[in-house]
Amino acid sequence: MTSTDVRKEAEDSGPSGYAAARLRLLTEGAQSGPLRRAALAELTDDWLTGLFDAGTEELRGVSLVAVGGYGRGELSPRSDLDLLLLHDGSDSGAVAALADRLWYPVWDLGLALDHSVRTPAEARTTAGEDLKVQLGLLDARHIAGDLGLTAGLRTAVLADWRNQAPKRLPELQELCVERAERQGELQYLLEPDLKEARGGLRDATALRAVAASWLADAPREGLVDARRRLLDVRDALHLTTGRATDRLSLQEQDQVAAELGLLDADTLLRQVYEAARVISYASDVTWREVGRVLRSRAVRPRLRAMLGGGKPVAERSPLAEGVVEQDGEVVLARAARPERDPVLPLRAAAAAAQAGLPLSLHAVRRLAATARPLPTPWPAEAREQLVTLLGSGSPTVEVWEALEAEGLITRLLPDWERVRCRPQRNAVHIWTVDRHLIETAVRASEFTRRVSRPDLLLVAALLHDIGKGWPGDHSVAGEIIAKDVAARIGFDRADVAVLAALVRHHLLLIETATRRDLDDPATVRSVAEAVGTQSTLELLHALTEADALATGPAAWSSWRGSLVADLVKRVSAVLAGDDPAEPEAVVPTAEQERLAVEAYRTGGPVLALRAQTEPPAEQEPSGSQEPEPLGVELLIAVPDQPGVLPAVAGVLAMHRLTVRTAELRAVPLPDGVGGSVLLLDWRVAAEYGSLPQAARLRADLVRALDGSLDIATRLAERDAAYPRRRGVVAPPARVTVASAASRVATVIEVRAQDAPGLLFRIGRALEDAGVWMRSAHVSTLGANAVDAFYVTGAEGSPLPGDEAASVARKLEETLRA
Repeated sequence: MTSTDVRKEAEDSGPSGYAAARLRLLTEGAQSGPLRRAALAELTDDWLTGLFDAGTEELRGVSLVAVGGYGRGELSPRSDLDLLLLHDGSDSGAVAALADRLWYPVWDLGLALDHSVRTPAEARTTAGEDLKVQLGLLDARHIAGDLGLTAGLRTAVLADWRNQAPKRLPELQELCVERAERQGELQYLLEPDLKEARGGLRDATALRAVAASWLADAPREGLVDARRRLLDVRDALHLTTGRATDRLSLQEQDQVAAELGLLDADTLLRQVYEAARVISYASDVTWREVGRVLRSRAVRPRLRAMLGGGKPVAERSPLAEGVVEQDGEVVLARAARPERDPVLPLRAAAAAAQAGLPLSLHAVRRLAATARPLPTPWPAEAREQLVTLLGSGSPTVEVWEALEAEGLITRLLPDWERVRCRPQRNAVHIWTVDRHLIETAVRASEFTRRVSRPDLLLVAALLHDIGKGWPGDHSVAGEIIAKDVAARIGFDRADVAVLAALVRHHLLLIETATRRDLDDPATVRSVAEAVGTQSTLELLHALTEADALATGPAAWSSWRGSLVADLVKRVSAVLAGDDPAEPEAVVPTAEQERLAVEAYRTGGPVLALRAQTEPPAEQEPSGSQEPEPLGVELLIAVPDQPGVLPAVAGVLAMHRLTVRTAELRAVPLPDGVGGSVLLLDWRVAAEYGSLPQAARLRADLVRALDGSLDIATRLAERDAAYPRRRGVVAPPARVTVASAASRVATVIEVRAQDAPGLLFRIGRALEDAGVWMRSAHVSTLGANAVDAFYVTGAEGSPLPGDEAASVARKLEETLRA
């Protein structure tokens, strides 16, 4: 039977015919989804029109209007009928009688009814007082009666909404926020409310209201399909339960999945989560645009007055190469060329997360449309930018979601597709697998001062549950995937092995600590054999805590933490059975020796710059572009004297050069040449713009060493010239003494947030402490600086314990100030 036949049956048989036709329509297997919802609305329109016409033979100036979901023509099996009886006020008695003839047949059939009787003026007044009424009227649709009356109300309501948008839209946003706080996020809940949770049908309706205001509009791609998918699930939920419910309970998910022809409940939840994610992302982008427009409207009159009526130019502040901040968002610079710069998506994402700013929708879409794939393995900068993004704390989540919304994450990490939106049917877990991995990275960013390789910690956090998309033990599957991913993104063999071990054993500490007898020597030995090294144990300890904290409140406690810490202490004692070997002496290269001799003979610094480049990707036509610069190796030889490290580091900071790695050591001179020369081997890159000339670097370094260049003042003036962005609240710096690391020097380890001038401050603080620096090993891992300084007293011996602790404490206080 066609929908036309069903309507004919309803018209012929009255209310009972409508009920039969309605039942037939809902149980007709060949029709579902949007077609069935529209057919049900049309069937109901025809029935109500019949009821209306039968009572208005001589009544004029009245109309029947559908509002809300019914007004949109979307009736689910158990949806309310939202109706407005609109009249001109000329005959209130007749209108009341008509209302009775309309409402009672609806109630008699057991249908839910939300009704009102108002004049156009009353409807507008009520809408002005009640935002929910106004939202319902935005979808007003004429059913029967005086069409002109309905059209006049629609026109007036839309005009009111657009005129009042600067006031009403913030109210609507506040309602959305309050509802999200009560109901949670649809894309992560095991028993979600399809309508009320964030990313649900209410938010989709709110986006329609924003679009109707003409103030801003939501990104349309995928939004219609996402909304349709949630409506389809709600239809199936109504049919399987026989109730007007929007909550997708666990016990009903298998039935709903079967009603929709899906494989199982997990497939159902994944589709729901994907739809919710689209709506949530569209909401974030839309409300951000609303805020920008409203701020612009508030500021524009004042700016025009100040500028004499001219159009203000949007201020653009550089964040990284090819990336700028504009209007509170991160956008691409005008000169950016994503088609030639495969690292740009990660660089833009890292810059946005570090600044605590959202990536603009236009920037993400341009990157998705034009950026060429990264080569395999990734260049070093790409890996570092990924680590920086992962180590940025809570802002990572929003930036990651923006990349994922446009398909950039699965393009960078194809294995991500299997965990994307994957539900976890475990009461302990509060997130889907993919969000749990990002949350673990966020938690791990708080522990980067506890480990010597924060980059490995952050990447392990991202990958530790990557095997959950495959059958079998996810730790075993994840180890295989982690090896492949780590090699693809450019880690060397040793680091790949460590990452694979961390993924394979990410549950080892917590399971052993809570399920085994720690007083049994075999237990501790087995863990030590699995872990292998102190550094891996250190990483595994931090990963264990980050994983548990990102799982949910039930997964971690002080008791569990104490058990794990006890196990780590015992395992560490086993692993410390052999004394660490002293590092072998490093023989200088011919170039290094030449620079050292020249520095000694001239009595001043000698520099050598050597650019490192990456050839174009294989898929690019030969000769289509110039090699992209990856960084510069900077060799500096300086006659041994106080203040070398802070002088060099300060000059580099003045020239906006980012230090990725650095080593400082004394080098032996050839036979027949006396004295001592310090050699500094740096790998640097420009924050943005071109690299400075070697001659300028040397001239400033000469002035810094002779005291005529006040680096501290210059850096302070530059910092004061730029407003401080809120950005990421990084963990405080941590300075420790590695007591067993060397027999010939005291090793002071510094772990801090990388920032311009950081190495200058460290070097100056150590100089002020009066210690003598034998060597330094500096590395920047993402946004984290991990530095080790081998220092001695004036006589060349390691510092006494109390003195070493005092130096470390004062350095930490300096960095935290």
